[in-house]
Amino acid sequence: MIPDIGQGGCAALEDSVVLARCLAKALSEKSSKESKENNKREMDENKRIEMGLKKYAKERKWESIEFISTAYIAGFIQQSNDKIMAFLRDKILATFLAGLQLKKADFDCGKHRIS
Repeated sequence: MIPDIGQGGCAALEDSVVLARCLAKALSEKSSKESKENNKREMDENKRIEMGLKKYAKERKWESIEFISTAYIAGFIQQSNDKIMAFLRDKILATFLAGLQLKKADFDCGKHRIS
């Protein structure tokens, strides 16, 4: 993620909370078939970890895409020498990005529940 909207560190913290929740939920679930063999238990645990990682990816995918595309567009506009882009940057972009960043700051890791 490029640093044009300053959200990389915040996104990493959000990712860590969501990832920990997904893995904890996956690992705390009881196996459908209690196995007494270690090999089968390990395979079952690996499957649960895989499912937890898939839930994490599903939950965070669109949030990440939004971060990356917003940062790319903001960087493109900020680095443009075109007069129209300069006008947009100076008059409109600051207000738009401020609102967008405030929206991102309202993310509550506790409200997003994995089902």
